Amino acid sequence: MNPMPDLIPMLKQLRLSGILDSIESRNRQAIEEKFSYMDFLAIVIQDEIARRSQKRLVSAVRRANFRNQKTLEEFDFSFNPGINRALITELASCRFMEEKVSVLIVGPCGTGKSHIAQALGHCAIRKGHDVLFTTASRMLAQLHAARATNSIERQLAKLIGCDLLIIDDFGLKPLTGLQDEDFHEVISERYERRSTIVTSNLDVPEWHDAFPNRILGAATIDRLRHGAYKVVLDGKSYRSAAPQPEIPKTVCQRAEKQTSKGGEID
Repeated sequence: MNPMPDLIPMLKQLRLSGILDSIESRNRQAIEEKFSYMDFLAIVIQDEIARRSQKRLVSAVRRANFRNQKTLEEFDFSFNPGINRALITELASCRFMEEKVSVLIVGPCGTGKSHIAQALGHCAIRKGHDVLFTTASRMLAQLHAARATNSIERQLAKLIGCDLLIIDDFGLKPLTGLQDEDFHEVISERYERRSTIVTSNLDVPEWHDAFPNRILGAATIDRLRHGAYKVVLDGKSYRSAAPQPEIPKTVCQRAEKQTSKGGEID
């Protein structure tokens, strides 16, 4: 007698319908390998736990709003050997989040700041943390829009409440209007409560120039720097133009000949 018709509604009632994806193959495996009842039950439950973990991971990555799905496994450390790989590997353990300190990633354009920031975000998600990725300009624009619709408190709560906030591309342009106050409020509320990663093309001492209110800027940067880990990326840009294909010598000679005669190359 096939129990599946009766089993399906019961599994759905218990919100265990994911078991249906693997139960038939596991049943065949159990028969072939002579599993005990307890072994069969254990392996089916393990499948369900793995499925739910993967579903949570996918959902958390989607909520994080990463620009790209970058991981440390994809990062080419050999391209710029001067990068402190040991420090980045230590940060990937997410112990800095237990310390509730910031990570400041600075360096020229194209050296991998956003990649490493997002990769550390992925590491945090794998360890069960709630992560949010944004750029400085987008975060401040969203706060400005929220103020206009009287939803500023909800937007601030989202930025302040996540376990790890990643702010990319700080300092690309100076802050204006209330932006320095908004930026300060986010950093101040997260200070010593939750960790923040900030990336910038500017070195940290230059960040003061981004704030129209220098006193507010000094207070904001002081909170970010306190106990922070600093990752300096220097060297060649990963975005360097691809090498141009070499033109055969015969083509070059033909072009020179046509040019000398005042003709066109066909």
